[in-house]
Amino acid sequence: MKKISDFIWPIVGLAAVIVSGYLLYRELAGISVAEIKSSFSEIPVHRFLLAGLATLVAYAALAWYDRIALLHLGVRHISWFFVSVCSFTTYALSHNIGASVFSGAVVRYRAYTAKGLSAAQVAVLVALCSFTFGLGTILLGGFVLVALPDTLTRLNGYLPSVLTDPATARILGAGLLGFVALYVVGSLMRLKPLTIRAFKLEYPRPQIMVRQIVAAPLELLGAAGIIYFALPEAGNPGFLVVLAVFLASFSAALVSNAPGGLGVFELVFVVAMPDVARPSIIAALLVFRLFYFWLPFLISVVVVLLYERNRLASAIKGDPAEAAPGAPLTAPGLDPKAIDARVRKHPV
Repeated sequence: MKKISDFIWPIVGLAAVIVSGYLLYRELAGISVAEIKSSFSEIPVHRFLLAGLATLVAYAALAWYDRIALLHLGVRHISWFFVSVCSFTTYALSHNIGASVFSGAVVRYRAYTAKGLSAAQVAVLVALCSFTFGLGTILLGGFVLVALPDTLTRLNGYLPSVLTDPATARILGAGLLGFVALYVVGSLMRLKPLTIRAFKLEYPRPQIMVRQIVAAPLELLGAAGIIYFALPEAGNPGFLVVLAVFLASFSAALVSNAPGGLGVFELVFVVAMPDVARPSIIAALLVFRLFYFWLPFLISVVVVLLYERNRLASAIKGDPAEAAPGAPLTAPGLDPKAIDARVRKHPV
């Protein structure tokens, strides 16, 4: 029998979409489609180009996540082009489907095992990429909460009052930055792994840690830049506020488990931007969905079909898979022995 959680999380995601859709409908009541179209058409061409550039920065940073994980594993024989295409396809699909860790693992497993990686190595790669993304969220989240502690007051009535209090927000931000500092110091000083119940934090080599600290925020900065460039100048609160609201919206979308954060992301963003005209916000969010979700998804489907066709042709010809070197099976939150045992018991 399947686990109850296999049914609960899809139900939670569907409920989040329905509830947030209803609340969003209430927030946008009275706005016509014509107003949204007008706001969309008023976005200057150069702003669209800047939004496209921000999209490239975001997906380039995601490809760097994969490259960093491969360097941690000691794998250097896979080309940047292959890594970039694999990463782009993985995130384009998982952003739209949801449950990015699991859907991303399936795509990466298909791609990287063809290059000689084992299932355990792919598991470490997925975990390290997820941790790098989380590290960027924690780093930027801590920074904006310390620099702009009043940001969460925009969500009064939607968040507990303890979180919207500026003093609490600043303390929370300092705590998040403290976690990043602990990670940096632990890596530089080669400290022993930090174990908190089932969670095990393995400190990587300093060369890997430095790359993570640089790459981790880039994807979020690029993604937030898409919306920032699509917003009008009138009422625009500035990039730092847009970034803070984006982080809150994106985090809420991830927690909701809604596919692609649909509805949840838009609701939080609309509520947290009262100074900008609602039609303009919706137009900017449509640009974000178009550039960050929909166009990459369409491209990724074509890439997957072409890749699977080539894999089938190679299998018919009997071409062997490339062999990968041995690798250190360590990553934040993963026990290498448990990975090997689980893979042997339940082959992928």
